[in-house]
Amino acid sequence: MAESTMEQQRSLDGWRKPAELDLSNADWRSSSRGRGDVQIAFVEGFIAMRNSRRPESPSLIFTPAEWGAFVSGAREGEFDLT
Repeated sequence: MAESTMEQQRSLDGWRKPAELDLSNADWRSSSRGRGDVQIAFVEGFIAMRNSRRPESPSLIFTPAEWGAFVSGAREGEFDLT
């Protein structure tokens, strides 16, 4: 997709995050433990995350810094329900 035809959003870490990213050929990966419904793919320097049970639904797109913050928060229990 040409940059001139793509709307972009600047994230806090300075990356220009595309409004849309072509995920049609993404190599989606699940957890090595097989838990949960989340899959991720590394595409054009970004990290995409989707629900494996509903792959047609929108994916979340992270910059490397955003992904690092998300993973760190998950490891520290930031998103636990209890």
